[in-house]
Amino acid sequence: MLVLSALMAFASVSVDIYLPALPVISKDLGGDAELSITGFLIGFSLAQLFWGPVSDKIGRKKPLIIGVSLFIIGSFFCALSTSIYEMLFWRVFQAFGASTAPMIARAMIRDMFDKTRAAGTLSTLVVIMAVAPIIAPFIGSFIARISSWHFIFYLLSIFGVFVLLALFFVPETLKQRSDESLIRAFKNYKILLFNAHFMRYASALMFYYTAIYTFITASAFVYIEYFGVKTQDYGYFFSVNIIGVMALSFFNRNLVKKFSLDTLLKLAIFVSLISAILLFLFEISGLLSLYLMAVFIFFVFSSNGIIATTATAAALDRVASNMVGSASALVGAMQYGSGILASILYAFLKDGTPFIMCAMIAFFTFLSAFAIFVRIKFLN
Repeated sequence: MLVLSALMAFASVSVDIYLPALPVISKDLGGDAELSITGFLIGFSLAQLFWGPVSDKIGRKKPLIIGVSLFIIGSFFCALSTSIYEMLFWRVFQAFGASTAPMIARAMIRDMFDKTRAAGTLSTLVVIMAVAPIIAPFIGSFIARISSWHFIFYLLSIFGVFVLLALFFVPETLKQRSDESLIRAFKNYKILLFNAHFMRYASALMFYYTAIYTFITASAFVYIEYFGVKTQDYGYFFSVNIIGVMALSFFNRNLVKKFSLDTLLKLAIFVSLISAILLFLFEISGLLSLYLMAVFIFFVFSSNGIIATTATAAALDRVASNMVGSASALVGAMQYGSGILASILYAFLKDGTPFIMCAMIAFFTFLSAFAIFVRIKFLN
């Protein structure tokens, strides 16, 4: 459970730990440091499409060892970067390895347990995993305050080394490897892209995560530079949202037994949409304060505790059993790939105020709701 928890936390730790240092990195490297989030998410999302079929073909352990090793190397060279372009390259490299961790961890759980125990184990890991983005910003803030941002990436390398050593004691969990060729497995993605029912849920999740990554990308600049929050206090404002995700994830384990996935998904998206619209309206009216913004963001962000689980489950329920692995990888790629769009848009549109962040969150939350609530005729 400790190893699986560490694997599930790779994405959160890799992004959230250096958020408090983004303004400093931008000044030191002479560029938009938020684009390093873009670089990481490019590698993380695209690599899943590669590692998914590979892990079905050659097993779980070898891709994990290779991936974590690449993560260690990428983290080390991120620390040595002297320009924003070097940082971008090594973040992509780092993410290509990191992407194996959460994806294969979920596959390992499916390998080891029946669906009931697997669901319970995954729910436990979600709660444990949520601890990582709570602690990570505090660690990043502390390091940035007493030293330099370079040591944040050295710490990520050390984290990777410990996980790599632990992997040598983890058994191979895949008992029956796929007989399907890798080329055929990759062709499944084309079929999935034309599966309208699958894409309805996958698109809703993608648009929602675009809103979430907009906040993740912009939060340090808005809280620290615009509202004047101290770097060491930034972690409190960020972490309260993760606590909300943990709480909803905990209750969602029982809610899915009483209500349909569609009902829960629609309710969660509706709450996030109303909160996002209010956030935008208060911003354009000039009435948005620091704490009022934190409240609206809390409801948008916390809805992730239901949306991510229900949208993913509903999407995978719409595909044939022989494509579940590829479908899971595609959902993951779309989910994390949404951060690419969010970070690029924010980097080029930001105006030094919360306006762009609020507008993007409202717009993409609306698109997520549109995908779920507006049933196009051919999807009925």
